[in-house]
Amino acid sequence: MEKLKKTEQEWKTELTPEQYKIVREKGTEAPFTSELNDEKSEGTFKCVACGQPLFSSEQKFDSGTGWPSFDAPMDDEVVETESDRSLFMKRTEVLCSRCDAHLGHVFDDGPADTTGKRFCINGCALKFDEE
Repeated sequence: MEKLKKTEQEWKTELTPEQYKIVREKGTEAPFTSELNDEKSEGTFKCVACGQPLFSSEQKFDSGTGWPSFDAPMDDEVVETESDRSLFMKRTEVLCSRCDAHLGHVFDDGPADTTGKRFCINGCALKFDEE
């Protein structure tokens, strides 16, 4: 897949200030603030920056953490991961593979009956398309 490249000014024009802070500056929204945390409809969660489909509602679960959580992406090719050692912690950052938008982090404390992973994703890094 070819990477989507834009200037920071283009991103600032296309994204809200909160979205820009999260997806381009690797910020984190406050827990329990995203309406997508409680979204239970069937559909697809897409990257807010480029529209790439990332997660299915079938993979979503309530982690109790305050952020939309998924046990797996729709396809391994739609996300990339990087080591994140910010904030004096070792975490694994999750990025959109098409536009390098920061989405959130993945942890090994997800549902044991599925993948065991918890993709903890900022709600403002996503847009939801209901089926």
